[in-house]
Formats: sequence, structure tokens, C-alpha cells
Amino acid sequence: MFPYESMISYWSGNELATNAVVVLNLAGALGLGLLVGYERSYHGRAAGMRTYGLVCMASCALTVIAGYPEAWFGGHNSIYMAAVDPTRVIQGIVTGVGFLGAGMIMRDGFTISGLTTAASIWASSVTGVLVGVGFYMAAIFLALLCAGVMVYMSRLESILPSRHAVAITMRFKPGFVPREGSLRDIAHDRGYQIAGGSLAIGSVQGMQEWRFVALERKHKSGAPMSVLAAELNAFEGIESFQLSHARN
Repeated sequence: MFPYESMISYWSGNELATNAVVVLNLAGALGLGLLVGYERSYHGRAAGMRTYGLVCMASCALTVIAGYPEAWFGGHNSIYMAAVDPTRVIQGIVTGVGFLGAGMIMRDGFTISGLTTAASIWASSVTGVLVGVGFYMAAIFLALLCAGVMVYMSRLESILPSRHAVAITMRFKPGFVPREGSLRDIAHDRGYQIAGGSLAIGSVQGMQEWRFVALERKHKSGAPMSVLAAELNAFEGIESFQLSHARN
């Protein structure tokens, strides 16, 4: 039977103190990751606060535990490390799970989805690593933070100022040649600007097709999507159009 003393060693004073250091580092990394992610979220990018917060926090967890190898496995690390190097096992885990998370990321036109799911899968693997090396308190804290980020951070993102982005596809009538400058002026008058590098122009059965992302010039400056749809429907040069929310 597994010795009772070995079980208790995982919750000894020294182990809890080490876990407390890891917990403080996780909280700091989460805060900084959210800060960087908010900048991306404000500009309408797909990877926002939740994605950056999860990745930054999980990366911190892997880095900080590497500084306390003497506390691994309840302080009995020498017994386990003699047979195998845990750092190589951890490296293989996070690399493999990274490929698994990449399979969750989907792109549909200008919209990218699955980034937060991919980040949460990777963060979940790091939680498992913390449990595996015996950092139980840090693992519990990381799991709670991850769940909190995914449940509540979307609400915070909706409250914080951000710039709404709309993916627009317009197909013009045969013979009608739109002018880019005019489209930019129209977008500007309605509180938007064409996002840099998003404009794509093609031709379908002799009709020009323009696709781009219209990004609000500032918070809540853009016209609602329903208003944009009504104006595009009345535009004489447009054969058809499509509007959708964009996270590019």
C-alpha cells in the first residue's frame, strides 16, 4: 500500500509554499495576458482576451515549475527522475496537444473560430502536468482560473470598449465599375474604415466582386448592420451582397 507519509508530503508546508509562488505567478501572467488580449479584442481580432490570457497563464505554469524541481512529486523527485526525465515528457505532451488544439481552429472567410477552445485544450494539458508533478494546489487554481476566464471573460469583453467589425461581400452589376476611393468615403461617412490588407477583388461571370472588412473608426461609431443592409439593398450598382460579423 502506498505509504501514508508520501501522500502527506504532497501537502507539506514546503510544498504549499512552493505552490503559493506558482499561484501568484499564474495570477500575474493571467493579468498581463488579458491586457495584451484586450488590445487585440479592441481592434476586432479573433484572438482576444480569453485566448491570450489562457496561453500566457499556461506558459507561465510550465516555466515556473521548472524552477522548483526539488518540489516535484512531493519532494521525492530523485526517485522518479532516476528512471526518466520528466521535462522531456512534459515537452512531448505540450507539443502533441498543441497540434490537437490547432485542429480546432476554423476559418470561414474573414471569421476565425476555435481559438479559445484550442487555448483551453492546451491549458487543460498544463493542468494535467501540474497534477502529475504534484503541484495540486496550483493545478486546482489553474483549472479554476481557466474555467473563470471562459465563463466570465466574454461578458467583460462585451462591456469593455471595442471596435465592431463587419465582413462585407458585394457583387456589382455587369458593366458597373466601383471606385475604391468612393467606397472608402461611404464607409467613413457611416463610421467605418476598410481594414488594412482586407480588400480582395475578383470577377464572377463578368461581375466584379469586392470583399473586405469594415472596422469601426472608434467605439460604437459604426451604423448597425441592419442599416448597412438597407442602404446596400438600395444601391443601384449592387447585384447582391452579404454582411456578417468579422473576427479577423
